[in-house]
Amino acid sequence: MRVLMLSWEYPPVVVGGLGRHVHALATHLTTLGHEVVVLCRHDAGTDALTHPTTDTVHEGVRVIRVAEDPTHLTFEKDLVAWTLAMGHGMIRAGLDVLAGWRPDVVHAHDWLVTHPAIALADHLSVPLVATVHATEAGRHSGWLSQPLNQQIHSVEWWLANRADALITCSAAMRAEVAHLFEVSSISVIHNGISPRGWRPSPATVRAARARHSPDGAPVVVFFGRLEWEKGVHDLLAALPKVRRAFPGTRLVVAGQGRQAAALVEQAKKLRVRRSVDFAGHLSDRALVALLAAADVVVLPSRYEPFGIVALEAAAAGAPLVASTAGGLAELVVDGETGLSVTPGEVDEIAGAVRAVLADPAGAARRARAAKARLGTEFDWQQIAEQTAAIYRTTTVRPQEPLGRPKIATGNAFTV
Repeated sequence: MRVLMLSWEYPPVVVGGLGRHVHALATHLTTLGHEVVVLCRHDAGTDALTHPTTDTVHEGVRVIRVAEDPTHLTFEKDLVAWTLAMGHGMIRAGLDVLAGWRPDVVHAHDWLVTHPAIALADHLSVPLVATVHATEAGRHSGWLSQPLNQQIHSVEWWLANRADALITCSAAMRAEVAHLFEVSSISVIHNGISPRGWRPSPATVRAARARHSPDGAPVVVFFGRLEWEKGVHDLLAALPKVRRAFPGTRLVVAGQGRQAAALVEQAKKLRVRRSVDFAGHLSDRALVALLAAADVVVLPSRYEPFGIVALEAAAAGAPLVASTAGGLAELVVDGETGLSVTPGEVDEIAGAVRAVLADPAGAARRARAAKARLGTEFDWQQIAEQTAAIYRTTTVRPQEPLGRPKIATGNAFTV
């Protein structure tokens, strides 16, 4: 099949797990013999002079990276306008591509590409498949109290109700999407991972260990976006309790995000700033070495649609403590492949980390079990085959005009 994918991130432009998901799916679809074109963007803040539109083939995937328009719009301050401008650029580039190539299906990844995906699918009269990777209501614990929250929610609702087929990456997300957007037919296809890329050399692991714990003290690691829903503040709050039982324990926080400055201030107030290494963004090689060197990786998310970070930690062989938020509850089997905690419960986080540090043999056994699951339940080749099956069976549905969605005045998850 010929597949046109649209995504607002695609390596090397990676914001979170979505970019890695789209890249892995696209490349594995090509190995199955499908023809994939990805419409994506350059880094934010560029323009057509510094970063003109490019059309290249990488790993068998044709990647069209669209230049930003010259307008002064920033992602941080003008999100909706910035997104519309990006979509307009994607439509123009897409129409150029379609002059000599016609896809069998359009696949949209998340709300930021809703406008160009719908426009191109309508123009071509081909099926529109959409993967919902997260929701605005979910990111804000059900509250849509600000105009921006409501605007994003309404775009998500439009995409979910316009798509001819919907995919979510976990059963938890399927239930969330069905409730929020009043849709019923949703397929669940998990994210995957290629474990072969997560095997660091012993030398790099030793170097990472020496860098973050020169005195041999326990190393606790968080990696991911530094946003409120990731629960890093809960892990920081648990750190003093862990250090009382295991003096000298160090926490490495790898990642970037809007909460970075607030987390530094929190560490200072808790008087653990010298015990926390805010490592920022790490290269793939450095991240793999850090995970393999960790005594425990903690994923304390308040909201997590899937949790590909749990698969990455398992691939690196790291003992895992994870909350039961969303997809994490499906990925981590408590007591078998890791230890589970209630989202937001600081005492539980501290207790689980102490339990891992007190029983290294048990932690290693769970880590081995987690790694063993990757080759069977989270294999990208199988995921690509499942996705292609949806492409083949999806047809264009009659489209009725859509009105504006109702916005919950209270918590969207309780109405």
